[in-house]
Amino acid sequence: MERAVADAVAVLRTATDRDWDGTRAGRLEWSCRHTAEHIASDLIAYAGQLAGRAQHAYVPFEITLDEDAGNADVLDVIETTGALLAAAVRTAPPGVRAFHPYPFRSAGPEGFATMGIAEVLLHTHDIATGLGLSYEPPADLCEGVLTRIFPHVRPGETAWPTLLWATGRGELPGRAPVAEWRWNNTLVVPAERLTLEGVTPAAALDLSAGGDGGLRWVEGGPFTGTREAAGMITKAYLDGVHRPEWGMFALVRREDGRAVGAIGFHGAPDEDGRAEIGYDLAESARGRGYATEAVRALSAWALARDDVRALLATVERDNVPSQRVLARAGFVQVPDVDDLFAYELRP
Repeated sequence: MERAVADAVAVLRTATDRDWDGTRAGRLEWSCRHTAEHIASDLIAYAGQLAGRAQHAYVPFEITLDEDAGNADVLDVIETTGALLAAAVRTAPPGVRAFHPYPFRSAGPEGFATMGIAEVLLHTHDIATGLGLSYEPPADLCEGVLTRIFPHVRPGETAWPTLLWATGRGELPGRAPVAEWRWNNTLVVPAERLTLEGVTPAAALDLSAGGDGGLRWVEGGPFTGTREAAGMITKAYLDGVHRPEWGMFALVRREDGRAVGAIGFHGAPDEDGRAEIGYDLAESARGRGYATEAVRALSAWALARDDVRALLATVERDNVPSQRVLARAGFVQVPDVDDLFAYELRP
């Protein structure tokens, strides 16, 4: 966050003597001045949501600048509100989420930080375009925005043009112009002792490469199946077919914030409304009912949707513990699939 703000402010300070009020900000209907004030408003709003742990709506306040505040003063406010958001993110306890409407009604610290960075990058571009300034943010910041809150967007050759295209600010060869867009925060499904936290493409890439995906794991985690599933998510993202709500979820224990395993779908529901699930636990977390709890929670979420008519799970014939998990979660055995035991759950 601090780097995004510092780079943006450094560029815009070169033109504080210009008429920001009378200059349109790129393709926006707003003036450059209004757009700059909007950046500050969003940063403080995100900080307020996260610090106040708002759960059902935006905290009802807004920022107002002094009447005699000049363009340089507005940039001071952007630096200040950016620092406040960064502090709110750093000090937020693990697992904290607060209200944000798109698309699952909440976001965590990483989500609010990434949205803040996106506001800075994109609206600095708008202002710079209006003022005729040259601006291109660091590639890693652009890639971080794409892999965290644009998981549904197929990556392009370079991150900045892809982000501009994804937000209706540019063109990419072979892709239709974007007229409407929204970013996508991760889905979280609550369970009794666990929280099922959506895994972003950024986290999946790290997990598949042998990292921790930004999670604190119990001993022996993540297990092989989790890393393999992360590789599937990464491939789907790179191919442009990843749908976040039908991806992978980390199983995070509420008592200590440690990940014990993962669960997820093999893809979106097919034309018959059937989706397949899979799950995996670290060896040290087995035998405690975590898998059953996770399967029940994710199944309830899926079957409450209009586009899901059945859930399928396949298990190796000698994997008795997993067969028991599915039975306890209400699945019933159906004809085998590819020499694997198959189980199905319907509403």
